[in-house]
Amino acid sequence: METIVFRSRALRYALFGAVVLAAGAISRAKAQQKGNDWLQFGSDVQSTSAPAFSTGISSSNVASMTRHQVTIDGIVDGSAIYLHDVTVKGAKHNVFFVTTTYGKTIAVDADHDSILWEYTPAKYDTWANTRQITNTSPAADPDREAIYAGAPDGTVQKLAVTDGQALWTTPVTLLPEREKMDSPLKVFRGHVIAVTGGYIGDRTPYQGHVAILDAQSGKLLHVWNSLCSDRSGLIQPSSCSGQRSAIWGRSGAVIDPNTGNIFVATGNGTYDGKTNWGDATIELNPDATEMLGNYTPENNAELDQRDLDVGSTSPIIIGDTILAQGGKDAQIRLINLKQMAGTSPHAGGETQSVSTPSGNKMFTAGAVWKHNGQITLIVADNGGTEAWNFTGGKLVQAWKNSNGGTSPVVADGMAFVYDPQGGLRVYDAEKGTQIADLQCGAGHWNSPIVIDGKIALPEGNANRPSSSGVFDIWTVSASH
Repeated sequence: METIVFRSRALRYALFGAVVLAAGAISRAKAQQKGNDWLQFGSDVQSTSAPAFSTGISSSNVASMTRHQVTIDGIVDGSAIYLHDVTVKGAKHNVFFVTTTYGKTIAVDADHDSILWEYTPAKYDTWANTRQITNTSPAADPDREAIYAGAPDGTVQKLAVTDGQALWTTPVTLLPEREKMDSPLKVFRGHVIAVTGGYIGDRTPYQGHVAILDAQSGKLLHVWNSLCSDRSGLIQPSSCSGQRSAIWGRSGAVIDPNTGNIFVATGNGTYDGKTNWGDATIELNPDATEMLGNYTPENNAELDQRDLDVGSTSPIIIGDTILAQGGKDAQIRLINLKQMAGTSPHAGGETQSVSTPSGNKMFTAGAVWKHNGQITLIVADNGGTEAWNFTGGKLVQAWKNSNGGTSPVVADGMAFVYDPQGGLRVYDAEKGTQIADLQCGAGHWNSPIVIDGKIALPEGNANRPSSSGVFDIWTVSASH
């Protein structure tokens, strides 16, 4: 082989520079191919809303992020999910998925602000522009080839990521006109977990249900009924003497990733500590075939009478043995799992109670941020945002302000809190100092996700129906 000798120092430097530039381009291309997923509400099955991965957003670039608005066919009164680098219609895309209040599920190109596909349920025209809606958020299968979405007719659909085709459709209620899917779907260990509640105004008959579906086939495997819990499977709401007891918290069912156990909270309704579990926190086994624990405040009857649902928010897993349970009575209670274990009724016995941030009703999910050996709980209500460090088995206030918000998200040491009056505030999650206030419109239960250099947030209110909505996407400015 002939040996080439470069006698020119300039030529050697030029070739070296070209190699470095090429290597840099390859490195950047690889970096762009890498990414993270936001598979379901709160990022994970616990709904911590505080993923450990880096998002590429920092305190130095968040205030200068550029907002793009995508017009979509309906209001999304919930949250988006996200898959990176998936194949849609033959090409690779980073994709946000959302479900509108009238049940359209839409795939949005995260980089080009365009609609990739839209799934419309078969009976869409029968409930469009009526009071029959859903506030559920979709969930993605871990295989990243399918997502699961709810609709106002009480069905769950499995949709192909590549084109939005429905692979199966399964009902999780026999009376969708009264039993509504308010809460996000969850996916864990081959199961799809859906919960049902009721409509605004408590129009009976309805009950809260936990439905377990086989993710592969769509088969309904089991249903746990919060009223008439001695009866399995879907029941006609009018056939049970107990009424209401909706499961409608923003996180829906919360799952312990270590045990697979399912935690839900119920709203106002009949309570007898035997087969009727209104205003209670419930622990179920992974198949929802067995109750493992239960808790209700000692003033259960008063909460029911005054319409102060425990289940206005889902349980929050704080540690291995501690739950935090908020509610409409403006209290956040710490509950020890060992004290609520078993099927015998457990009233009271909470280890601590603190007020919600502004002393108002809690309708939001809390964010559980683990950092530097510390666990921090961040909660917003309609009049404030507050953070507590979980220390020595107690919540100890870290910071507080009077800015209201929906369900917070913590990413890269920052807390993102959407004000439903308009605006997305960003705080230093440890200190509470405000870093940015990103402009956006008003909403209701909408909450952001923060991932891969982007923030995604739907606008609008399900109680003000519309066939058109706005989906905001912020991206890091090119100058950063």
